Amino acid sequence: MDDTLEMPTATPMPDVPQEREEDEHSSGDEDQGPDWTKIPGFNAPRPVIPKRGEKDFEPIAQGGSGLQRHVLDRSRSAMLEALKSTRTISHKSVSHAVWYPGLSKAHVTVARGIHFANMGHSVARPLMSAANEKKVQKRLELLPEEALYLVERGTMYCWTATELPLRETAHLDDMQGVPMSVQQAYAQMLGSCDLSFEKYQVYAYLKRLGYVVTRADPPSSDYPIPSPHPRITRAHASFLGKLCGALSSALARVARIFTNGLDWWRPIRCSHWLHHNTSNLSLFKSLRFLPSGHSIPLHIRPTADTPSSPYRIFYHLYKPSTPFKKTAPPPPDFSVVVVNARTTSMPTISELTDLFGELPELPPPAPRKRVSFAQQKLAAASTQPSSKAPPAPEPSLIERAIAWAWPPPWASSKPKTATRPPNPFPYLKMGNKTVVIAAVDAGTISFFRFGQGVFTDWPMA
Repeated sequence: MDDTLEMPTATPMPDVPQEREEDEHSSGDEDQGPDWTKIPGFNAPRPVIPKRGEKDFEPIAQGGSGLQRHVLDRSRSAMLEALKSTRTISHKSVSHAVWYPGLSKAHVTVARGIHFANMGHSVARPLMSAANEKKVQKRLELLPEEALYLVERGTMYCWTATELPLRETAHLDDMQGVPMSVQQAYAQMLGSCDLSFEKYQVYAYLKRLGYVVTRADPPSSDYPIPSPHPRITRAHASFLGKLCGALSSALARVARIFTNGLDWWRPIRCSHWLHHNTSNLSLFKSLRFLPSGHSIPLHIRPTADTPSSPYRIFYHLYKPSTPFKKTAPPPPDFSVVVVNARTTSMPTISELTDLFGELPELPPPAPRKRVSFAQQKLAAASTQPSSKAPPAPEPSLIERAIAWAWPPPWASSKPKTATRPPNPFPYLKMGNKTVVIAAVDAGTISFFRFGQGVFTDWPMA
């Protein structure tokens, strides 16, 4: 049946209506692979994303038709040719750096581009001048993950510092070292300055998404440290304040008897003085037989042979919309922990408690204001200029004294506007402390968010 298709001599050219029909019944480009044979030359000014094709038959044990094998082989060879092509960059837009293995950092000698707006830090290093005088000069240095990221994406040339005599190279007179390839950069930079392959994968992935990534623990004293979050100060009443509050409350209750009359169905109660109160919060507090809250220490004591926990905050993360200053970074938006999913188990309650102990307490999220379309129109109409009525004359001192001594009957019958209680569910969902754990499983990165709940601050009953 496939004898006529075993040795094809030309690529079949489908008709235009058939191609349009296939496009209509196609499930999308995300389920198929690219057609490498339709990729234009790399020297083209504007490359075009190629269309993706479909297989003629389902995979079978015999191998399918000869035409399909020919199309797959031709596409595979085109993919290999495209991957073997040499990437070219302009020397006018590339940066230069020298890698110092003893320092585990890269010194940027030529900085070009916008990458250094949020990468690298300034370090004061002693240098020997031509007159053999020791001077201190500030220079831009990169951490291993920053240097490896720039080398891998082809925006920086890197050399290894050496004391051997080198021959002069055109346009590279300021370089003193051995050129490094991407493979050599991986071999020398991974493992230095507490950088593992999983941590670099997370760093490169987040940088490609547009985030600003910095170290949580500064590797040196010159590394900038983010400013701490503003602490939430909770007012604690003093003993004199509590005493004045109790006296004013008692006097208000006595005055309420003579002003509003005595309610015989609810006479004077002493439950507030004998017990907490009859509110739901007090009743549940009385029924609780175990202390609750994150301020209560755990009854788990680590032993001497307990291994060190791999759950340590390694990166600080900033959103692309967050204004970032490299010399004075703001408080981070997220704190990231990087672990190997194949060698690390789920975090225990002790490890999570230690993580949350290092994080600051975050303020509750601002409530969202939902305004209907009618309210928006009403607010827009109220902002328009209108004729103002003449202000009412202020009452005199005698009128205010009479109104205070003998209030009118309608003054006490005014309806009180009840304040709407805040919605606790956004705060319960976010928690007062949040940490992100990045689990790397053979190159696949998964992010998990763990939050410290605040159920004791928001009683549901």
